[in-house]
Amino acid sequence: MAGLEGSIALVSIDLPGREYDIHIGSGLLGDVQSWRGVPAAAMAVVVTNETVGPLYLEQCVRGLAPHFRRIETIALPDGEAFKSWESLQKVIDFLIARGADRKTVLVALGGGVIGDLTGFAAAVYMRGLAFVQVPTTLLAQVDSSVGGKTAINHPSGKNMVGAFHQPVRVISDLSCFETLSAREFSAGLAEVIKYGPIADAQFFEWLDGNIEALMRRDAEALAHAVKRSCEIKADVVAKDERESDLRAILNFGHTFGHAIETGVGYGQWLHGEAVACGMVMAADLSVRLGLMPEQFVTKLRSLIERAGLPVRAPNIGLDRFVELMRLDKKAEAGDIRFVLIEQLGKAVLRSAPEPLVREVIAAHTEA
Repeated sequence: MAGLEGSIALVSIDLPGREYDIHIGSGLLGDVQSWRGVPAAAMAVVVTNETVGPLYLEQCVRGLAPHFRRIETIALPDGEAFKSWESLQKVIDFLIARGADRKTVLVALGGGVIGDLTGFAAAVYMRGLAFVQVPTTLLAQVDSSVGGKTAINHPSGKNMVGAFHQPVRVISDLSCFETLSAREFSAGLAEVIKYGPIADAQFFEWLDGNIEALMRRDAEALAHAVKRSCEIKADVVAKDERESDLRAILNFGHTFGHAIETGVGYGQWLHGEAVACGMVMAADLSVRLGLMPEQFVTKLRSLIERAGLPVRAPNIGLDRFVELMRLDKKAEAGDIRFVLIEQLGKAVLRSAPEPLVREVIAAHTEA
């Protein structure tokens, strides 16, 4: 699954006819070797945002330059609120105006919003373009850039409009963490933490023992955390690309978390912050259903707090919270289903009685 070439870790996504590698290392953006093997085309279009562009666009173009005759760039406003139809339309209009054809390669340079939106544009423009994910946040490197889920938000729910469309490569430059705010960095750690309870008990224990090193942004600890997270997600995606069953375990904490994000308004809580709080709630639901001991909630809550993340949900109203969870993509016939932990390192997808769910929400909501 994974190998090491010099200082670059390679994690492979093994899908029939659509294999691709995740390159993990420092200084990759401007390195022409990072881009070698990307499909040949006359033009590449880099989609970024107004925050990331001034930081990394020049490096990205420098790495791309030897491989494309023409490079165009578009910068969108920054923020979850702009993961929208309007932003998608801007990208499509830009592609048409620049004469993009079916061989044009899109490059998503930014966090999860840019990655999801650019991937969706690549999926629908001329019925499908090749695209490269260049995630610049920790959260995007360990989660949204890997696995081919692309989407935009709808006012009624997060990621409600999208498509499965795999990138041809993921380039995860760890140097980008140097410009991440403390809040964005912690939000990324939420998605790292989730991989332990759902798939790797040993990794969960490693995180518990190394969370302070991660918070210091220790290079060795971060490299291991990113690589192991990508390995776990790659393994799950290879077994269930289109989320028919197994892949749903990657949404541990997301059913509660997406309700928080939508309920307070996109961008008020970062995705990782909402997922962190959602994981505590899902862990508590696992306990109340008799799947896990109470100590699990205590240990997970402590780890999340040490990562600088919230453990109590905003008060959006109990009825509203439940209503938003019914829109979750894992729901079936109005029945809310949750990713729960049945033993450390093993997750299960199942429903729960609504009165019990309401108890959990009430227990973890701010007064």
